Amino acid sequence: MSPRREATKQKLFEATLRLASTRGLVGLTVDDIAAEAGVAKGTVYYNFGSKDGLVDALLRYGVGLLSDRLRAAVSDDDPLEVLESQVDAALEFIAEYPGFSQILVSEMWRTPGQWHETLTLLREEIISIVKEQLQRIDDAGRLPPGVRIPTAAAGLFGTMLVVALDWQVFQPQRTRADVRDSVMILVRGMGS
Repeated sequence: MSPRREATKQKLFEATLRLASTRGLVGLTVDDIAAEAGVAKGTVYYNFGSKDGLVDALLRYGVGLLSDRLRAAVSDDDPLEVLESQVDAALEFIAEYPGFSQILVSEMWRTPGQWHETLTLLREEIISIVKEQLQRIDDAGRLPPGVRIPTAAAGLFGTMLVVALDWQVFQPQRTRADVRDSVMILVRGMGS
């Protein structure tokens, strides 16, 4: 993808997040998004075909950014420390894109809507990264017997999203490190 097209995609991504964080996705129009991004309405249609195409692509784009950050945190270090780095990377991403967390929470767990199929795939992408790390922790003998890794991964993903959203909306004075440490207290409790 050309740098110019990537920059346009980023502008549309950020504009959609800003608008969706206050109005939700359903009420947005292509005109609203184009105006917020400072581009012509035709730019949206040229790049995405429709508002639904734009939202679908931007959901994929945002989860791709988050996935990249979670994968970048993986190393050969202690698996629990790597998980802590992943939690921190997720919190950093959500602090940078608070509207994205709001969209995921509101759209992912509501009655299946327009973007349910896309969100299901994206949820699986993130959860698979978390599952891999929990499996490393289990392989190191540090998860209690009987922990179902798929369920624990889904729980940790949901915890990260909801805690990050709570932090952004209700406790913005807290530091990211404090929020990360709170999540890790819960995680470490699994291995006690």
